[in-house]
Amino acid sequence: MLVGIDIGGTFTDFAVSENGGLRVHKVFSTPCDPAQAVLSGLDGVTDGDRGVVERVSHGSTVATNAILERRGARAALITTGGFRDILVIGRQTRPELYALQPRAPRPLIPRRWCYDVPERVDSQGRVVMELDLAALDAVLDDIERQGIESIAVSFLHSYVNPVHERAVRRRIRERGLLEGWQIALSSDVLPQFREVERTSTVALEAYVRPVVHRYLRRLEEELPKASVLRVMKSDGGVVSASRARQQAVHTALSGPAAGVIGGFRLAQLAGYDHVITLDMGGTSTDVALCPGKLVQGSQSGIDGLPLSTRLLDIETIGAGGGSVARLDAGGILRVGPESAGADPGPIAYGRGGREVTVTDAHVVLGRVDPGHFLGGATELELGPTRRALRALGSQMGMTAEEAALGVIEVANAGVDRALRRVSIARGYDPRDFTLLAFGGAGPLHACAVAEQLEIPRVVVPPHPGVLCALGLLLADVVLERSRTVLAPLAEAASDHLQGELDEMGAQARRDLMAEGVEEEAIILARLVDVRYRGQSYEMTIPFEDDLAAAFHAAHAATYGHAMTARQVEVVNLRVRATGLVDQPAMSPETVEGTTGVEARIGDKVCVVSGLGAMGVSLYERERFSPGAAFAGPALVFQMDSTVFIPPSWSAQVDGYRNLVLQRL
Repeated sequence: MLVGIDIGGTFTDFAVSENGGLRVHKVFSTPCDPAQAVLSGLDGVTDGDRGVVERVSHGSTVATNAILERRGARAALITTGGFRDILVIGRQTRPELYALQPRAPRPLIPRRWCYDVPERVDSQGRVVMELDLAALDAVLDDIERQGIESIAVSFLHSYVNPVHERAVRRRIRERGLLEGWQIALSSDVLPQFREVERTSTVALEAYVRPVVHRYLRRLEEELPKASVLRVMKSDGGVVSASRARQQAVHTALSGPAAGVIGGFRLAQLAGYDHVITLDMGGTSTDVALCPGKLVQGSQSGIDGLPLSTRLLDIETIGAGGGSVARLDAGGILRVGPESAGADPGPIAYGRGGREVTVTDAHVVLGRVDPGHFLGGATELELGPTRRALRALGSQMGMTAEEAALGVIEVANAGVDRALRRVSIARGYDPRDFTLLAFGGAGPLHACAVAEQLEIPRVVVPPHPGVLCALGLLLADVVLERSRTVLAPLAEAASDHLQGELDEMGAQARRDLMAEGVEEEAIILARLVDVRYRGQSYEMTIPFEDDLAAAFHAAHAATYGHAMTARQVEVVNLRVRATGLVDQPAMSPETVEGTTGVEARIGDKVCVVSGLGAMGVSLYERERFSPGAAFAGPALVFQMDSTVFIPPSWSAQVDGYRNLVLQRL
């Protein structure tokens, strides 16, 4: 049995592959102890016999939550003399340019736990000042008194020569101050130039590593010894739990990555390779543009803190089914980013919620049906929900239904802006793409936002509410190694670069085999970060014999121009190693045209738009045959989500049981 587990803000989702079949499961998340929902859900899908689980692929929000909620470890930073305040000063950017009293994000490591020691290595890796061991011992004496749980070490130019960082780790271990896993070196975590981003990233690593370590250790202890536990990273690959404990910060933005991986794979199978993924869950909405491939970046941030790791290019906003609707001081309706989460959740859940949410608006409009929510396993409370929407509407001079429509429209506006940022703002026409809608709430909103952007087609996968969990089953093991070069292309001999990449590739291959990947299942991709001399940021392109021509072409394709007379500079070399894993079998079924009558279960009156209430056809999705075609307005029920098909939209079930929606 293979199990994919995704922890969301409201639900924890399970996708189970067994004996060639696929089944799904959902339980409410337990924010105060995420492992509790994971373990109880595992018991549910295994009937209490966890010994049948061969592999668990897990998407964790533990690192993300530790950073956002400032509940990480008591971490210290040791850096080069004179650079103690690097986390506070950063690059002196002003996120709010015209704010009279700007507020910078609070560093995870307070200044009293930031230390500097005399040492210096130059940009060529030459030691120009030896590490002062006496000063280091004085720092370690104070760290010991502070009860520090982990230490980040970041020295200037350690990406070229890490000798002093390793000496610090050795000294800490000699004194018995901390275990090796509690010491994070920037030369291990991010061996690249740019001291601000490198120091911030290693500080984040030290801050979250003990938290992630404890969480994963608990899961490993609860799983059978024979089970393999893998964890999703921000770049869309998975690694073993033991490696994730040493690269905890790489899991910080992993939550949405699994959905993009799963969504893009399913879209390719169905014949759509230019897609925009729309993952709308209980707390947030994540959108990503896939122009025939997965798009990655290396510069990001979390809660305003620089984070330099490889990650899928995903835009996230605080809009989901649990997003709270309220009137601001000016009487304007706002939706999110605050969320009711899993506890207490929306009012309709009957778990103590008191604030109106997007889900409550759908309930009042009749789009979320009490008899079919979570397959009928959970009853919804209509009375308190309607009273709350009526109270919100009275403040705006509206009925409960008009207020509910307003909540939906405001939520859709936020999603629309996010879709525009990943498409139009980057030079892509959304009309050339297919919108892939998933998450528990995504299929309820997809057609409306597609209409706004004139996206011609919406595809809803067979299990939209648990697609992130399915994506975890589809994710390959991925490791990446990088090395900074920082040399003009004319001076960086191709043979030398080739030799460096060969060495990195050999090490990456050994690392993957240590992860349990068979050698014949390993694929290596050689990449290089290149820029024009004088530019501040670089582009990542495949390594080729004629790098200059390849870079000019890539720059022209991205920015509309190339500066062929400008000198080209090689910044970093990268090797991305992928270990292919066994995946659930997915084959198309025979398509036979029907009207969908086999899945129709009745009709109901539903508010579908500002036009008011009208009759809506009701369908059970699992009863559809491939090839079934019908028209809206309609609601399609399934355990993990509800699909809302407005008037003037048609639907067809393809051979992979995707629901393909198109404007009539």
